[in-house]
Amino acid sequence: MHSLKENIIEILLKSQHITKEQLDRALSLQKEKGVPLRRVLVEEGIVTEDALLSLFSEQLYMPTLRLAKFKFDSEVINLIPERMAKLYNTIPLSKIGSTITVAMSDPLNIFALDDLSNFTGCNIDIVLSPEEEITRVIDNQYHKENKDMQNILDESALGKNANLDKSLELFKTEEIELSNVLQESEKAPIVKLVDIILAQALKRRASDIHVEPEIDCLRIRYRVDGSLHDVLRIPKINQNAILARLKIISNLDITESRIPQDGRFKVKTEGREVDFRVSSLPTTFGQKFVLRALDKGNLSIGLDKLGFSAQPEEIFKSAIAKPFGMLLVTGPTGSGKSTTLYSVLNQLNTPERNIITIEDPVEYQVDGITQIQVKPDIGLDFASGLRSILRQSPDVIMIGEIRDAETADIAIKAALTGQLVLSTLHTNDAISSITRLIDMGVEPFLVASSVVMLCAQRLARKICLKCRKPIEIPEEFLEAIGFSGKATFYAAEGCKYCNNTGFYGRIAVLETVLIDDTLREMIMRRKSLDEIKAYAVNKLGMKTLRDDAFQKVREELTTLDEAIRITTEE
Repeated sequence: MHSLKENIIEILLKSQHITKEQLDRALSLQKEKGVPLRRVLVEEGIVTEDALLSLFSEQLYMPTLRLAKFKFDSEVINLIPERMAKLYNTIPLSKIGSTITVAMSDPLNIFALDDLSNFTGCNIDIVLSPEEEITRVIDNQYHKENKDMQNILDESALGKNANLDKSLELFKTEEIELSNVLQESEKAPIVKLVDIILAQALKRRASDIHVEPEIDCLRIRYRVDGSLHDVLRIPKINQNAILARLKIISNLDITESRIPQDGRFKVKTEGREVDFRVSSLPTTFGQKFVLRALDKGNLSIGLDKLGFSAQPEEIFKSAIAKPFGMLLVTGPTGSGKSTTLYSVLNQLNTPERNIITIEDPVEYQVDGITQIQVKPDIGLDFASGLRSILRQSPDVIMIGEIRDAETADIAIKAALTGQLVLSTLHTNDAISSITRLIDMGVEPFLVASSVVMLCAQRLARKICLKCRKPIEIPEEFLEAIGFSGKATFYAAEGCKYCNNTGFYGRIAVLETVLIDDTLREMIMRRKSLDEIKAYAVNKLGMKTLRDDAFQKVREELTTLDEAIRITTEE
């Protein structure tokens, strides 16, 4: 019984498409180059690709299809990864039930059909298309979002106007008519461009989008896992339209550009809702916007899913089990304090509890919790809001941040009179919260009586498991930094999965201490921070931020460099 390849050769000879000499030369070249026979026949000009496709179609009963006017569906395209599509020169066209129809130029490649079937778990139907057309479609369809962005940029640059003198453009920005900006912001390319910037940010797991006017362009940056990355530079001529579009969707005053503004908007993507908190700030070259993505999906119900080490988790659970008192979480901006507190609130959020928060601004909107937005311009600040809250019979109060003596005093007294109070402070470590409150004017005996738990938090970048690489660290260096115990150390390499950063996601590093009677007495006697910290470490077994960071290294969750970067030497 003849093979399919032999049948094709026989048909080619019979149809007089090729001579015996041409065939022998083609077979010799095929053996030498190790490529399919059909490619040799076309490249050597022995037979045209159209004639070959027509022959395949006739003999294998397969239809042919020109791809130039075919409308592709991105969901279908994504059924087969780009790497496989390029390897087998194939592109998926449609999916009906458990059958995927693909365009191929080489239907004799049985291995390709087996691989495609095994990968997709579907039956594969073939239509025949020229190799060049398939290659062009692969290039156009994969990473289509990035190409769309460039096309929109080209379109929005308004052709010849994009080449205007940039210094002249800068002077003209102040004189732009508001009506023109509004009309420009509603144009399809501008709307599409803003949508793509938002979609790309969510796809890349960005926590913030920075829209920054510069002297000759509008720069877009994403903050991913705590680090900023350049993404795009938009022509200066489109700056006003882009910023106007952001103001419109954020419900900001489009006529005001001299003072900072705050707003928010909501988007739906892939079945989930994401809130964006928007902040605008006047700068030398225009208004800078920062959009913070607030995804409720990141909030855990309870502490178990936050990835805390065993000791901090136990201390947290002990603290929130108490009926009243104050829990303070400290750390710099962007260290995950709000996420931690909201996860605690989610755990405490039961029908028998009245939970009220006062924030500036409200980060996440949570069902079942009363949330108040601070509005200083009408006299609703933390202190006045907190006084009103206490008349609402609350069980749990969350204060976005203790900023002044009055707020601190009311919060402390609330904790002493039967409420569980959760709040944040900006200090470098947990114990420093004590002196911060005393410096604000709170009496030491009130601090000692009200505070139940102190916690300092940082976020460490988690190493990418797909590209990490084991490395050796000299013993002398480990001794110098106080690293003890056995561990396998890894370096962050970078791959496509983690956008070549070497890291994917973040994990909390904590320093927690539960206040006991001895600590209360030390606070009332105004003992030094060093003495209080020495007692907490030696007697209470408090793990410092660096201790917990080193524990994450031992658990192979992060790198030693990252642990050292986010913590200070004890």
